[in-house]
Amino acid sequence: MFSVPDTMKTIPNALYQSLAEELRGAISDGRLPAGSRLPSVRETSRSRGLSINTVLAAYRQLEARGQVEARPQSGYFVRSRLPSPPPSLQSQAPAQAKPVDTAVLDRIAAVLAAQSNPNTIDLSLACPKSSDFYPSKALSRLVVDHARRKPELLTDYSLPPGPLLLRREICRHAHDLGMTLDPENIILTNGCMEALQLALRGVTQPGDTIAIESPTYFNLISLADHLGLRTIEVPTHPDQGMSLDVLELLLSENRVQAIVTMPSVHNPLGTNMPVVAKQRLAMFAQTYRVPVIEDALYAELQYATPLQPTVKSFDMDGWVIICTSYTKVLAPGFRVGWMEAGRFQRRIATLKFSASLAQPAFLGEVLGCYLESGGYAQHLRRLRRVYASQVDRLRGLIDGAFPAGTRATEPTGGFLVWVELPEGCDANQLCDDALERGITITPGSLFSPSGRHGRHIRLSGCHHFSDRYIHALLTLGELAQGQIIAGES
Repeated sequence: MFSVPDTMKTIPNALYQSLAEELRGAISDGRLPAGSRLPSVRETSRSRGLSINTVLAAYRQLEARGQVEARPQSGYFVRSRLPSPPPSLQSQAPAQAKPVDTAVLDRIAAVLAAQSNPNTIDLSLACPKSSDFYPSKALSRLVVDHARRKPELLTDYSLPPGPLLLRREICRHAHDLGMTLDPENIILTNGCMEALQLALRGVTQPGDTIAIESPTYFNLISLADHLGLRTIEVPTHPDQGMSLDVLELLLSENRVQAIVTMPSVHNPLGTNMPVVAKQRLAMFAQTYRVPVIEDALYAELQYATPLQPTVKSFDMDGWVIICTSYTKVLAPGFRVGWMEAGRFQRRIATLKFSASLAQPAFLGEVLGCYLESGGYAQHLRRLRRVYASQVDRLRGLIDGAFPAGTRATEPTGGFLVWVELPEGCDANQLCDDALERGITITPGSLFSPSGRHGRHIRLSGCHHFSDRYIHALLTLGELAQGQIIAGES
């Protein structure tokens, strides 16, 4: 039975319960959709003629029932009723080491081609399209200012290691993720993908086997194939991350030469590996002397603060290589990424020089200046609030549009949601059917070298929820429901 918190016992029941019931009804019938923000306590107090304590009691009752959640310095937000996936993935055994399935590569290429078609609406592209998600005006002013005051940055040849200001600022902000880094060891890259490529080239040889998460970021699958690497899929669950028991078995049998992981705001799961698990993973790297390549692309988009530390923050002997970029949070067009390669620093710096020499000094200086200005922290705080709200709303829309039995992750950062469709659904077929309607999605098979996750799709909340977007999502849900009906007939 629901019990009344002590703070409510002095408030007349009829007042706060009446307000709570009214809000509960608005949540149930969709007038207050998932992800929407309740009016502030003071605003409701003024508009309803109620005391602040009465409104607060009503909000806390909804929070105790799991219908809303309080976010520090942001207010109360409606939660989605969509259930999370069960922890069944954690018990799966790893697959045998093998090359990437060519059917997976073909489908990745087909989906990427569809995403580039301007006539389709993409429900899963992990790239915010609007300038509302970036500090475009501030960066534009800095570009103009630097072009006027430092024109030599446009004409001088860029040489490694790149602007010291940017490398210093990278290290300063790395403290927020628990890392103490030296500017001299920062390698600037052309986005995160070049960093991942350099890391794999630096620690493996063609024919080697790498342990990857399942599901994992699909571009990593193409990269492994391009480098001639074999992969072993390690089962990965939203709540626990990569199964470290399975991974330790692989390490103890000397079956892998490197590990690639995204433990902070995983793509496509959207969740974090627990901190104790990150510590254990860092210990594995040192104990078994196997490099861990940590993709931290979304780590700064964690909703809760202080931010959870990276695996790199627990690295004692240089076995963890961290790779990331500013493409998701600041300026995709700049393509500025960075990595810190630990004990592999010298080899990877040489690979970077031979691959692409250096990054544009002009863009690096602009980005460094912006990070130094203090605007970055404020921008990240706003972005985290926006994405937390967007993801809540997306989960609510999925709850209303998709067949009964649909599940979805509850992200702890970023803007991606991993959706598990009910029995009777086929994500690959859903992808094909949706494309005929001008809608693109990424089916779960793209996130596995062997084509696993046949009932999963990745959806993205980094777009404005326009009528066209919502209609496309509703259409996708109808197509999924149609698969179930067809299977029953």
